[in-house]
Amino acid sequence: MNPALVADSVVDLCGALGLGVAMLSLRRRDPRGAMTQRFLWALGLVASVFLLRGLGWWLGSVLLSRLALACAAAIPLGVLAVTEGTLRRHAPRPVKLAVLTGSGLLILASLAGLADVTPIYDVALAGLQLATFAVCGVLLHRRDRASLTSAENAGVGRLGLCAFLMLPFLLTDFRDLMPDMPVRLGGLGALILVSLVLVQSGGAPSRRQGFAMLSLRILGAFLLAAAAALVADSNWGEAIRLGAMILAGMLATGLVVDALGGAFETNAPGVLASIAQSRAQSRDALIADLSAHPLFENARRLQEPALSAFDPEILRPALRDVAVLRAAQQPWGTPATDPATERLAALMATHAASHMLVIADRPLDLLLLTIPVVSADPATETALILVRRMLATSPQDAQA
Repeated sequence: MNPALVADSVVDLCGALGLGVAMLSLRRRDPRGAMTQRFLWALGLVASVFLLRGLGWWLGSVLLSRLALACAAAIPLGVLAVTEGTLRRHAPRPVKLAVLTGSGLLILASLAGLADVTPIYDVALAGLQLATFAVCGVLLHRRDRASLTSAENAGVGRLGLCAFLMLPFLLTDFRDLMPDMPVRLGGLGALILVSLVLVQSGGAPSRRQGFAMLSLRILGAFLLAAAAALVADSNWGEAIRLGAMILAGMLATGLVVDALGGAFETNAPGVLASIAQSRAQSRDALIADLSAHPLFENARRLQEPALSAFDPEILRPALRDVAVLRAAQQPWGTPATDPATERLAALMATHAASHMLVIADRPLDLLLLTIPVVSADPATETALILVRRMLATSPQDAQA
């Protein structure tokens, strides 16, 4: 297999993997939505093209290559279905008939193997796809904005932008149109657009962070490709192939890792979820339930009799207005030689605690925790404050 075909297949297989992750994410968010079904169908066609084409090249299978072309010929139908669902109305009848007829004829031609004997097939397929994109773009632009909500209008704008950005990548998949292109970039374009769409689904801060991470991945891939090309003394075509493969691999791996991380976080109960699911009727029972959570499994509760060695009468004034004490913030805004500061530092050092939850100050009731550095994020800190408030307001026994 020549280097160009290897690069094409790697990029396509990575594109299929990334689209598969996007489809699973869409299905998880809205498994029965009408628009979700349309998007899943369209994305499934594109993913099938990349998967069948990549496998067909690796295995040398004519059947897989023809099936990939048949799926590519059906993509205009998926694009039209998504457009109609987005606008909540049917496309003009002549447009629907033209797309249906063109796709049907090209699917039959693909299965018959006409693409292997004449270059006219590639021109016809490219023409149908580009014409469908153009017509759907006009329909989206001329939509009745008053009949759609602001969120739907914003979604139409993002869909149109994605279609516009996808066109240059789509054209590289047709060798007859761009014969000098060293690698097909359709799969890479799909990965970039999927990454952008997933980034756009969050709020403004998360969008900025997502764009920054995506830009870092793209920059890292280009730098790695440039370094590899210099080491191998490759020409510009080889450098582009290396860059496309590295970037496609990084984006696909990033999407998979992000999806798995989200699934793990969803399945693992958080601190607040553990309390919400608890049926405890007293403070002691609530702390016992919390001990089942990884963050609290090594927690140590110290009540006033157990604090006699640290002078509770000296500790109490210093903890009166404190909810959560963090060892990293020592000496907590007081002189290091202050008696209360010295005793608090000794108390936390004795139990190797990173956090102290002050449940009550009269009598003293403390919960000492050792939070791993990797878990000490803002969400965990906020959860600890809420847990402390729940503990402080819970009765000390079931009869209270």
